[in-house]
Amino acid sequence: MNKMVRYGVFLLVVAFLAYHSVYFKKLDEVKAGTASFNAKKYAADFWAKKLTPALAKSTDTGQLLSLLRTDKDKAFKEHAHALGIGNIKYFLIKGSGKVTDVQENQVLIRLESENEKPEMRLATEYVFGNAVRDASGTIDINEFSNSMDFNNVSAEINKIIREKVIPPFKSKVKKGDVIEFAGAIELNQEHLKLNNIEIIPISLTIKEL
Repeated sequence: MNKMVRYGVFLLVVAFLAYHSVYFKKLDEVKAGTASFNAKKYAADFWAKKLTPALAKSTDTGQLLSLLRTDKDKAFKEHAHALGIGNIKYFLIKGSGKVTDVQENQVLIRLESENEKPEMRLATEYVFGNAVRDASGTIDINEFSNSMDFNNVSAEINKIIREKVIPPFKSKVKKGDVIEFAGAIELNQEHLKLNNIEIIPISLTIKEL
């Protein structure tokens, strides 16, 4: 085989591999795929059909904190959820506490439990991140065709909290109230800190004494 023939064969092989290695798709088709997903509707359904029912199985905050102090790995293994790898994990919790301060962006509570009585923060202004979306472990990432849709669900869930959960609570809560709460918290398994924990609320009730 002379040099020209070998060169021609080489070009044919390169052309064949290039043709079968690259996939082209019209930009408007990509946009249409994302636009067809209704994050607001998905978030509303997730809230009603998966998240709210999961609150019945959420972890008691006092018991969780005690377990985190005595056996951190067990606490994370049995109660934490996360969709990715890494040290950041999410917990779905419930409990009650006495309001110690009502601030512009948060409400401080003293946890009421048998052993653990730390002060914790309820976020009432800046609600963002994926804690509530991921804490229940009931959302299936395989349902989403791209990360944008998945992240938009988080944004819509946080919007529900800001618009429907917090306003009726914040308009009435005052120092000294005893509240019942359910929500999500984010903890770092490698660098665990159990003071000043922030709760993203999912359910808030002021108890009548």
